[in-house]
Amino acid sequence: QVQLVESGGGLVQAGGSLRLSCAASGRTFNTYTMGWFRQAPGKERDFVAATTWSGGSTSYADSVKARFTISRDNAKNTVYLQMNSLKPEDTAVYYCAVASLPGTTPQAMARMPNYWGQGTQVTVSS
Repeated sequence: QVQLVESGGGLVQAGGSLRLSCAASGRTFNTYTMGWFRQAPGKERDFVAATTWSGGSTSYADSVKARFTISRDNAKNTVYLQMNSLKPEDTAVYYCAVASLPGTTPQAMARMPNYWGQGTQVTVSS
């Protein structure tokens, strides 16, 4: 059974940085796209970033481009999200996801079935 466990969330001031981690277990992940989504209070869950197993192809939401960086360590079955220059509007619960279908591209991850973590809260104060 696939399990995803996020960590690294917390409270940070605007302009600060956080790094989220997601440890995956339950199968081999090194051929599956992994990514991050977020859900702010009262809003739908939105795509943030995704990466192929090699890291050779990534995709980012326009709102986080040039501020967030996704990476992964296949030896550790872990995906990271480095978040810099954080803004109050980045406040949300951040969810790790792994594509359930091989060959899912980062660009398609938002509309394909995924496995989900339980989420980690990120709060950015102004």
